[in-house]
Amino acid sequence: MEIMQEAITTHVYAIFFFLAIILFNFYSLIFVKDFIKLAKRLKLTTPVYHLSNAVIMYTGAIVSAYARSFSFTIIIMIAASIFLLVIEIKRYKKMRVIKSTDIKAQEEFIPYAKKIYTIELLVLVSVYIISKVF
Repeated sequence: MEIMQEAITTHVYAIFFFLAIILFNFYSLIFVKDFIKLAKRLKLTTPVYHLSNAVIMYTGAIVSAYARSFSFTIIIMIAASIFLLVIEIKRYKKMRVIKSTDIKAQEEFIPYAKKIYTIELLVLVSVYIISKVF
């Protein structure tokens, strides 16, 4: 039973770490005005973002398998993790093709990325609320 508690604890801490990464990236979008610095910062946090999402999915699978339950809430959590993975990959792909001389694309990317991170925050909060209600 102790292993189950460690998996749950790791799962919860990974979610908080994941949320912190999203908030850090959103903060960077608002306050870092130089696109090159912003792109480097986002490029460095992207692997950590995906690693923490993978830890969340893995520990969630362990907890679900150990409890031998597969509910509507778990389906929502799996869908949310995959959605967050895909939406972050799309954001990264759009960012990496922007050249340092393409000012228009840089200016268009900032609102796009803010929208992506807002959606990510809303998904996390929604899944949290659903997990507490059901």
